[in-house]
Parts: sequence; C-alpha cells; structure tokens
Amino acid sequence: MLIRVGHSPDPDDAFMFYALAKDKLPTGDYQFTHELVDIETLNQRAFSGELELTAVSIHAYAFLQDKYLLCNCGASMGDGYGPMVVARQPLTVSQLRGKRIAVPGKLTSAFLSLRLCLGEDFDYVLVPFDEIINATVAGEYNGEKIDAGLIIHEGQLTYGEQDLKLVVDLGVWWGEETDGLPLPLGANAIRKDLGPKVIADVESLLSQSINFGLDHRKPALDYALQYGRDLDDAKADKFVGMYVNDWTRDFGERGRESVRLFLERGHAAGVLPELVKPEFVQK
Repeated sequence: MLIRVGHSPDPDDAFMFYALAKDKLPTGDYQFTHELVDIETLNQRAFSGELELTAVSIHAYAFLQDKYLLCNCGASMGDGYGPMVVARQPLTVSQLRGKRIAVPGKLTSAFLSLRLCLGEDFDYVLVPFDEIINATVAGEYNGEKIDAGLIIHEGQLTYGEQDLKLVVDLGVWWGEETDGLPLPLGANAIRKDLGPKVIADVESLLSQSINFGLDHRKPALDYALQYGRDLDDAKADKFVGMYVNDWTRDFGERGRESVRLFLERGHAAGVLPELVKPEFVQK
C-alpha cells in the first residue's frame, strides 16, 4: 500500500523521516513516498485529504479533524522557545499593535500564537517563511511595507546575523501563560479513512523512524543537514534538538493538554469558529 508522506524541507522533519526515506526500516506491506513542501502548503493540501500522512500545524488541524487524526508521535513543540517576532529596531509587544507583520501563513500555529499574544487582530502580509527575514530587513515585500516579521524554522537561530531585534519569543510567552506548558506547533496527522489497522501500522512505523533517528543521531543529522538553510553543523544540531526530542517520541499528557488549551484559547479569541477537542490515534 502506498503511503504518501508530506513534510517540510527542514532539518527537523528530515531527521524525523530519515529512517523511512533511506529504507533503514522494514515497512512490510507499505511503500512510503515523500513530498517536501512548506508547512502552509501542506496545511492547505490537507483540506482535500490528498496525503495519507502529513505534517500539519496544530492551528490548521482545527479545520481538518473531519479527515485526520493526530499521531501520538511526530510533534514539534516549543519548550521554552518557539516562533519569534523580530524587527529592525527594538519594540515592545504593545508597540507591535498597528504594525504590519510579515507572516508565513494564516493557518500556521505561529500565526495563531501571535494573535493570542496580541489579544487582537493584526495587520499582516503573507510572505514565504524563508523570505521573511530578508523582507523584514528590507522593510518591504513586493511593494508592501513590513514593520516586523514572524519567523519560524531555522530563522529562530539566524535572525541576529541580520541585526534584527527580538520583540517576543512566543514559546516563552506561552510558557508564562500556561504554567510552563510547551507551545504546540506541528504534528503528524493520518487520514481517518485508512482504517484502524493501517493507522496503527503507519503510526508505528513513524514512531520507529523517529526513534531510529534519535538513536542514530550522527547519520540522521548528516542527512538532515542538506535541508539546513544558512545553518552550520552546530546550529543544525541545535535546531534538530529543539524540535526532535522526547516530545516528538510522544506528546505525553502535558503535550496533549497544551494542544487542547491552544485550540480552546483559539476558539475563545474568535479565531477558530468551533471548539475543537483534539483526537489522537488510539493506543
């Protein structure tokens, strides 16, 4: 059976899928193919249920639960760190209100967490995630004024090289708001219509792939480095460690609670039209 997998072309996702991409595991009756595209594109594609297994933003999952279940493994959690807002000059969070912010997608968890942090709607421009730092430095994107940028992925480690200033780390903010819970950013989701056996089998193989990478860190990291835009080996290693760790092996009770709370607060803020209770693959 063909299992089409979608994930971001980033070191952490590549690390997670190393064993499956490089045939390090016996997959039995399943054949995996991998499609690497940015997370906002994956979020949009998930509405059609095109991929059997796909990375999604927790924000986007709120609109997809009719089609997908959340896997217990494969989470990207910001444990005391996360997406950041940066600007050319020092700003406070209050001073962000009324500014135009470059964002990597309306369905990203970064977008929802910033909306919750600000407590109100904000002016934004959609910019590909890997162009936000340059757009923020330039102060414009395709003729649109840019005052600040909401950065995800490896930009969290490299923005300082462009002399940008940190306004807020949303992972830190979320931890302060929730008694230290990690910020739920991304997950792997599996299509509900595959049925219990296939769902269980595929989640097991995903779990094995994650554990293989963590247990064989050097070759997995060497593979992941090809996706490390602007990252040297040390920064790539740090970045992978930030987003592939024990939270990735399993959400755990605190991780699941954080997902529930994130979606609950998104609904209370009027961003999510329905109060969504996350559904995870049955263990």
